[in-house]
Amino acid sequence: MFVQRRYPLKAVLIWTRRELIFFFVLSATVTALYELLDIMWLQIPLTPVGLVGTAVAFMVGFQNNAAYDRIWEARKIWGGVVNTSRSLIIMVKDSFYIHNTDNAKDESEELKIFTNRHIGWLTAFRYAMRTKKSWEATYEANHKKAQFKFNVPEEKTTLEEELKPYLSTEEFDYVMSKDNKPNAIMSLQSRHLRRLTDEKKIWDFSLLEMQGMLNELTALQGKSERIKNFPYPKQYGSIGYHFVHIFIFLLPMAIIPAFAKMGGDIVEISKFVGTYFVWLNIPFTVIVMWVFNTMLRIGLAGENPFEGSPNDVPISNISRGITRDILQIIDEDKENIPDQFENPGSIQM
Repeated sequence: MFVQRRYPLKAVLIWTRRELIFFFVLSATVTALYELLDIMWLQIPLTPVGLVGTAVAFMVGFQNNAAYDRIWEARKIWGGVVNTSRSLIIMVKDSFYIHNTDNAKDESEELKIFTNRHIGWLTAFRYAMRTKKSWEATYEANHKKAQFKFNVPEEKTTLEEELKPYLSTEEFDYVMSKDNKPNAIMSLQSRHLRRLTDEKKIWDFSLLEMQGMLNELTALQGKSERIKNFPYPKQYGSIGYHFVHIFIFLLPMAIIPAFAKMGGDIVEISKFVGTYFVWLNIPFTVIVMWVFNTMLRIGLAGENPFEGSPNDVPISNISRGITRDILQIIDEDKENIPDQFENPGSIQM
């Protein structure tokens, strides 16, 4: 997830700089029309606008809570993938070597095939989660809006390129012929365990335990797919968006008269300050606009936790971390263990 620990406010200001410029222009324009051109009717009572702001705050808060729940659930799902993947490879390794030590070389080869296929499942899984949906922002749009570099590995290489090293030719052709490629790989894993059991290379009891782990991984995949394939209800997202912008356009017309009245009272004490006091509404109005707009954008950014934005769950780094862990578990040579993905600006994807 995108975090800039040293300058969080600076990062947010950069993220919303276009809106800040627009808010300043809007507030300054309304103030100029009111003060310089004497368009005194350009005002509304502050009380109804305050009520609208309260309703908008509740709506945006609800949206943000729902978006955060989606992100947090996605993170828990991938945390489960981490734990179950490690446990599965450890159990497969131990089941081989405890049951039959006479054919250690063959068993080591079987373990490597099984582990590589699991890496293939992780690869197909993360690519499936990065598949673009019509309701998600595009990769190009994310990069155009961002003022910092970030790396989405799934946009750099194709699934075919990443998957080939981990599957045999027959398995690769079989997997690529299916719509749900992670499911196809999980089916191959189950067949492999069944075959090893029939060949008396692992215990029947171990088979049950490992099949349970495969079922758990399949369930986690399904939960992740549910978040990916079911968007945040647009009636909530769009209503919140429109409500915030209605509030933003009403706000200057409600705040300017209040500052003008305060300026009239101050002019008795300081004529200069009182005369120009109304212009101080601009920074205060911009701050209120910015707060509401930023709250809205945070909620919108968290609606789709797998689309490939800097605020998403870092499934690419999680997947690569699992890959490195399980290859080390089977004592793979260091030169064959891939490095973690490049994370410019400490933004994990």
